[in-house]
Amino acid sequence: VSGVPGQLLRPHFGGLRRPCRMGHCRVFQTRSVMSAQTHQIRFARSHDGVRLAYAASGRGHMLIKAATWLSHLEHDWESPVWRHLLQELSLRWQLVRYDERGCGLSDWEVPELTFDSWVRDLETVVEATGAERFALLGLSQGASIAIAYAVKHPERVTHLVLHGGYARGRLIRGSTPQQMEEAEMMARLAEIGWGKADPSFRQFFTTQFIPGGTPEQHQWLDELERITTSPKNAANFMRAFDTIDVTSLLERVRCPTLVMYSTRDARVPIDEGRLIASRISVF
Repeated sequence: VSGVPGQLLRPHFGGLRRPCRMGHCRVFQTRSVMSAQTHQIRFARSHDGVRLAYAASGRGHMLIKAATWLSHLEHDWESPVWRHLLQELSLRWQLVRYDERGCGLSDWEVPELTFDSWVRDLETVVEATGAERFALLGLSQGASIAIAYAVKHPERVTHLVLHGGYARGRLIRGSTPQQMEEAEMMARLAEIGWGKADPSFRQFFTTQFIPGGTPEQHQWLDELERITTSPKNAANFMRAFDTIDVTSLLERVRCPTLVMYSTRDARVPIDEGRLIASRISVF
């Protein structure tokens, strides 16, 4: 895996050759109806007492996925959006993923939803697994968390894989009165309609997340939005995402990095992918 400044590269996951080990704790094991694979769900306490749910599947060298919102360890395993990716990764590596605070099987009532708390939660999960060296995967806002972790712990991250990520949140990329109004409108829309049985409010976000999705995928993502977090948390997530800024960290990344982006992403402009790829050096 290697990163080239200014280019968005094709996926390649070869070369993960470090041993890993899993910590000992209470395990909940489930079997997917879609395959013979299983995943083990475990829990760890973060720095401020928040209970974090994380899951391990597959065998081999460790790949840890930084959390993104709208995740649910059980629901994702069966989903028409995620299951193919999770199962393929689990065939070749030991995949570790977790529900971030306020989401899925992790605690919903939390003292804070901030960027610093998300980085510290990733640290908690890493320590719970007992991993010493591993590859790190960051999708969407999880890319910024993965970048911050890789800079803070360069001795632990062997490879960094980023897809659809951004270094600057919506209000860092631009903060005109109109942009600020639009960002707050989306947060208010989540507060008003996220938890309702009527899916019309959530369908606005669903069509942005997977505009080319099938009806089955749209229905699944809409249900995921409803069951994975509260309306209050959804709004607070959005407000926190809008102010993310890791641009000062990009040039400090020291591991081989792969940057990928979907050209028709409705949520994040492709310039963010170019920014990340151009500023991460190659070693």
